[in-house]
Amino acid sequence: MNQPFNPSGTKFAGRGFAGMDRERQREIASQGGRAAHASGNAHQFTSEEARAAGMKRHANAKAKSLATILAGAKESQKGDEGLGAKSTVVPANGGTEGPKENGGV
Repeated sequence: MNQPFNPSGTKFAGRGFAGMDRERQREIASQGGRAAHASGNAHQFTSEEARAAGMKRHANAKAKSLATILAGAKESQKGDEGLGAKSTVVPANGGTEGPKENGGV
């Protein structure tokens, strides 16, 4: 299937925002940004707000990392409990048949 070309020579789908050339996309996005600021829906962070948000983000990442490390330590302890113990496999039939010859399944 041949796709049409826009004037800049790049392929495009032919409709929608993604099908427009980059300059037209910028124009539309710019209009949306101006409209958001005019209506009061846009927010620009002050340096203090940005600093506080960054501190929260780093604190959350550190807590998550610590929780992951602790969870991994607990998992490795669970694995150590079974060392040396033989594993018993119970057949699906509840163990009414004896073991199969030649290790068959």
